[in-house]
Amino acid sequence: MAKVIFTVGDDISTDIIYPGRYMATVLPSETPQFAFIDDPEFNGRLLSTDEPQARAIVAGENFGCGSSREQAVSTLKGHEVVIVAKSIARIFLQNAVNLGLDIVIAPNIEASTGDELEISENQAINKTTGQSFEIVPLPKSRQEIIEAGGLIPFTRTRLLAG
Repeated sequence: MAKVIFTVGDDISTDIIYPGRYMATVLPSETPQFAFIDDPEFNGRLLSTDEPQARAIVAGENFGCGSSREQAVSTLKGHEVVIVAKSIARIFLQNAVNLGLDIVIAPNIEASTGDELEISENQAINKTTGQSFEIVPLPKSRQEIIEAGGLIPFTRTRLLAG
């Protein structure tokens, strides 16, 4: 179960997620402080330790559009949030897989801040409203990389097993 800590609309660019003026900060341990920094309320909610551990951001179409900056993914990965979006921009999606950011594509998702989501392999259920939404599954190979924590841990595990 994940609590929706924020909802955003369509076409949320990587510059909104991780503004370009912070590009000099690239360490995954340092980038999380700048997630959505131009929205002080949301940034504060991300940084808050009062929020539940399982947290979700619900987004509209084309989440993560714009540049290919990997920091937009690492800043969110640092908060261990799940991104539930109607659709995700192609490059952001690949960066999310490579870094192990938990992403869910649910084309008809409807949720508000504070709602509780239960996410399974096939559907996302908004426990607050009782609605359920079909999930577009990622290819098995991509899902395995995410579950391993990203491409590097996935590859390391396979090499050591091998």
